[in-house]
Amino acid sequence: MTTSLSVPVPQERWSPRLWGTLLVLCAAMFLDALDVSMVGVALPSIASDLHLATSTLQWVVSGYILGYGGLLLLGGRAADLLGRRRVFLIALGVFALASLLGGLVDSGPLLIASRFIKGLSAAFTAPAGLSIITTTFREGPERNRALSIYTTCAATGFSMGLVLSGLLTELSWRSTMLLPAPIALIALLLGLRLIPRSERENAHRGYDLPGAITGPASMLLLVFTVVQAPGAGWASARTLLSFLGVAVLLTAFVIVERRSPHPLIRLGVLRSGSQIRAQLGAAAFFGSYVGFQFLVTQYMQSLLGWSALQTALAFLPAGALVALSSTKIGALVDRFGTPRVIAAGFTFLVVGYALFLRVSLTPQYAAVILPSMLLLGAACALAFPSLNIQATNGVHDDEQGMVSGLLNTSFQVGGAVFLAIVTAAITAGGRADGSPQAVLDSFRPGLVVVTVIALAGLLITLTGLRTRRAQQHTVLVAGSAGEDAAAGAPQRIPVRD
Repeated sequence: MTTSLSVPVPQERWSPRLWGTLLVLCAAMFLDALDVSMVGVALPSIASDLHLATSTLQWVVSGYILGYGGLLLLGGRAADLLGRRRVFLIALGVFALASLLGGLVDSGPLLIASRFIKGLSAAFTAPAGLSIITTTFREGPERNRALSIYTTCAATGFSMGLVLSGLLTELSWRSTMLLPAPIALIALLLGLRLIPRSERENAHRGYDLPGAITGPASMLLLVFTVVQAPGAGWASARTLLSFLGVAVLLTAFVIVERRSPHPLIRLGVLRSGSQIRAQLGAAAFFGSYVGFQFLVTQYMQSLLGWSALQTALAFLPAGALVALSSTKIGALVDRFGTPRVIAAGFTFLVVGYALFLRVSLTPQYAAVILPSMLLLGAACALAFPSLNIQATNGVHDDEQGMVSGLLNTSFQVGGAVFLAIVTAAITAGGRADGSPQAVLDSFRPGLVVVTVIALAGLLITLTGLRTRRAQQHTVLVAGSAGEDAAAGAPQRIPVRD
């Protein structure tokens, strides 16, 4: 007879200092997400006040993405090599200063520069903060609980940013730029007292200077190319040459990393199927959501005539659901494992996107919009923390920053790439007459693309479930084969990603 043994692991009570450390890290992640979502609603006011053309205005958003997505690999490894606490606090101080400057500038180029610096600083705070959590809280229920709270703050910040931007833009677009500054400053002062000092664990190793140049350069060029492609043309010589440059830089980066004794990214970490599924799932999850939000915002404001605040409030149920479930996801992961929880999240995501395909020129809030938002909220609550847990589980402490940077790169580059694809689908599906129905019809191909991206993420996750069942079967067979050689019943050993 085969039995399953389960040994309960008691959860320790966290000290006030430990809670304070987690609060500081959550505040930084909250600000990163808040800053991404707040600027979108303020763009019309920025364009009017600073007299910016549309081609220049897009860089207020793209500048942040370029700095953030392009330098995450370097930021993650810097946390491992230079000390997580040091990198986190310095970058948080730069973020506060850049927020202050962003609210005071009086020209488009200076505003874009401040946004790039904020993105650059976030590229260091995000992986450093995540690696502080994964090295402070023990792997298992304790870390899962901390990560579920941490990632929920990111999702909540993204949702609240939409609402806050609607309110603050009524006063001035500058208030949306200035708001993060005092919050970041308070978090910095608390962090100086609460975050434990970390040793430079890899200081005795060398620095991978060629990898530090080719890796971030390839990501910067990739994000830049994808952001520019819709305007320049996907088949234009400029775009094709840029993609060729990305391929050359990535090839050089892989060659350097394989030969370097101290690589920026140890490529062996990608031999894990669990790690690959986490990285691809992150790209599909965030990429589909960014594309969906872009489409829905245009639909609500351009076609339904809703104000920025009304649009933000329409997204609020999703954010509220994420916030309310923050302390529950860790327990779900403990019980079911990350592959099942991620698969459930992607299922909700696919159904929510597919349901939104039913929208028309007549608002259908109760029948379509609200159910879609609730499904998306459930998806974010389940998938986002679980992807972070899966990516960081089983990784040695001195590589937590590296993996955290890699995961955040997958999120950001996935968002940039898939948003560009969704934009291309909308452009290709447009009609010449420009009527409201024609505009709505042009949105539908984009919604289909978003749904397909989420479905691909679900299929990738399901391969993990099959692998997990195969591993469990192998363990059981091995246990049965050993019954004759050893006394006692075989033990069922759960295998989790």
